[in-house]
Amino acid sequence: MGKGRVQRVLVIGLDCAAPQFIFGAERFDLPHMQALAANGCWGLLRSCDPPITVPAWATMMTSKDPGTLGCYGFRNRADYSYREMVTADASIIREPRVWDILSRHGLKSVVLGVPQTYPPKPVNGWLVSGFETPGSSVEYTYPKSLKPELESTLGECLFDVEGFRTNDKAGLLARIHALMENRFAAARHLMKTKPWDFFMMVEMGMDRMHHGFWRFCDPEHPAYAPGNPFEHVFREYYRAVDERIGELISLAGNDTAVMIVSDHGARPMLGGFCINQWLAETGYLRIDAMPTAPTRFEDCAIDWDKTTAWSAGGYYARVFLNLAGREPQGVVPPEDYERVRDELAVRLESLTGPDGNPMGNRVLQPKQVYRTVNGIAPDLLVYAGDLSLRAIGTLGHRSLFTQENDTGPDDANHDLHGVFILNERRGAGAGPLVEVNILDVAPTLLEMLGVEAPGDFQGSALRDRL
Repeated sequence: MGKGRVQRVLVIGLDCAAPQFIFGAERFDLPHMQALAANGCWGLLRSCDPPITVPAWATMMTSKDPGTLGCYGFRNRADYSYREMVTADASIIREPRVWDILSRHGLKSVVLGVPQTYPPKPVNGWLVSGFETPGSSVEYTYPKSLKPELESTLGECLFDVEGFRTNDKAGLLARIHALMENRFAAARHLMKTKPWDFFMMVEMGMDRMHHGFWRFCDPEHPAYAPGNPFEHVFREYYRAVDERIGELISLAGNDTAVMIVSDHGARPMLGGFCINQWLAETGYLRIDAMPTAPTRFEDCAIDWDKTTAWSAGGYYARVFLNLAGREPQGVVPPEDYERVRDELAVRLESLTGPDGNPMGNRVLQPKQVYRTVNGIAPDLLVYAGDLSLRAIGTLGHRSLFTQENDTGPDDANHDLHGVFILNERRGAGAGPLVEVNILDVAPTLLEMLGVEAPGDFQGSALRDRL
């Protein structure tokens, strides 16, 4: 693969794309993606901690870890009060992303559906915001004139799959395909009508497919039923996406380098660990009256004057200590902070599951995994069952373990390794790469377009390893 400047770069992001289905042992027949890999370089892409959509795409495009970004999930604490968390949209990303840097150098970008781009910010080019966009009634493009243009072409611009945690699987499947078709139709329109040096789109349907249908497609999932009507939807969906990718590659032309990336991978969710229930039963969390049915943590009467720690649930758990002088009713003396934090970490990592075997929880401290810690970080990040279990934040469960998600049906959790494929379309491929990190994507893209990466990037250009 040559190392000079390329003419243009096309990045196709597949949210949650699982490497095992693209070039692993369980791979499907995906001629376009697999040809790109065979004639380029490819490998597992190590996501950030935590490996979730927000903040992973922002990490990828800034080459800054979540601690530096001050973003630790789709919802974050706005302050040290006990109020509900707030949505992490584009306004909290203050570091320049790839298209911001390219804009400064006069290069034009098309940005379509990348998470954490709502509300839209100016770019030297055209931007359509991502899945957090509340709907088509708001301004979701830059420039504003792009919105009516898209709607006259598409009829409606779709941002996400509504209600993807549902038992109506036939309806869900139709909505996932509709989102995918809409997104690629928008991409084809923008590719044909706008001059660009850098084009990036993110397809969200793959993530929703995994969360909605894993138990139907994976014979190893404990809830799998052979012969079910959705048994092959993964294969059919990946093949449909691969066909649309082939269309974009053809439109982009032979002078365009192509990168396929996912923000994280996917794996079966085998149940949930009720972490706030455990904190309550062990005395770290005090509640005036335990509810008799699963209840949102925010709706419970927490006795903050006697609470040491609490957690936010999700694909991973964020544990917060009620620190004196930091939280309004903090009870943990600052001099005891590290002792209590480390005690909690040890207890969480030593927990056993309902079968008596170790759960395999992995507990991280922000200062151990981030270069710096900005914003309001959790005191501990907990991967329940090393990401095989969801962290259940609700209270009022009869057991510490559940087979169901507390926010609706969900079959998959995120995995630490996603997909990376790079084909510069001008020579022999370099084969598989190892130890590719999500932080390496942005410097690689800038180098290909002849732009020097900022000195505070945390990753390095992958072409230096070829």
